[in-house]
Amino acid sequence: MPVLGQNQYGKAQTRVVRVGRAGDTHQLTDLTVSLAFSGAMERVHREGSNEAVLPTDTAKNTVYAFAREHGIASPEDFGARLACHFVDSQPTIHRVVADIEEHRWERLGGHSFVRSGQETRTVRVSYDGERVEVLSGLTGLTVLNTTDSEFHGFVRDRYTTLAETTDRVLATEVTACWRHAAEDAETVGATDWNAAYAAAREQLLAAFTGTYSLSLQQTLFEMGSAVIERIAGVQEIRLSLPNKHHFLVDLSPFGIENGTGDGAVYVATDRPFGLIEATVLRDGAQERIPVELTRP
Repeated sequence: MPVLGQNQYGKAQTRVVRVGRAGDTHQLTDLTVSLAFSGAMERVHREGSNEAVLPTDTAKNTVYAFAREHGIASPEDFGARLACHFVDSQPTIHRVVADIEEHRWERLGGHSFVRSGQETRTVRVSYDGERVEVLSGLTGLTVLNTTDSEFHGFVRDRYTTLAETTDRVLATEVTACWRHAAEDAETVGATDWNAAYAAAREQLLAAFTGTYSLSLQQTLFEMGSAVIERIAGVQEIRLSLPNKHHFLVDLSPFGIENGTGDGAVYVATDRPFGLIEATVLRDGAQERIPVELTRP
């Protein structure tokens, strides 16, 4: 007899934009919210009975209503409010996972904004009726060092053509996810998640900037270590760093020398690309961040 395995349902990709108009300087918050419900869903799968099913349209409406009634202090706080609401109010829903993306806007004036590239703040909040687990992160953060990067001493075989270098451009598009220690709903609501996110992002950028890189793996580990060492409560961080290759253009057919000095010209390639991924853990912590959360 077939047995029902892991299952969930919910509302994906609800876009909610909240505008705060108190005073002359307006506040803009732009989120994409996805909710997944798990629980006592045996009968709906086996018999088509909807007696345990909260409509996904209700989930969408709740997102909009909570944005209006409770505001959006941070994606982490908003996700925790939603997850706790559904688990605590619906006896057939035992666990909720809220995945939230915050789309960045830069201020141009009191009520004017410009979209800030492709960088996106990400959040996953899960609640099982007892503990809230928060995964914060970002994706699309493109960074580049024009020097202080080498790559040499690597394994070579008959198919290796890459030349060794002691001075290269190092560029990547950071996808990162870091897990905070599980907390109760009250503690989550009292945490300044915006400050915690800004501090973690600052450490990632500082480590990328300050590391003399002999490999992208080394840079990744330094970035992850900076967050673990300096952001209290972070148990692990997973990073995915595609190597955005920049190769010197061969201008010798035109009698032009193109070395690595002043005025060097590179071609930036987007594929294929090297992909470096790893998790950095606080000593004694368990690795629990799903790989797919940092897959570019």
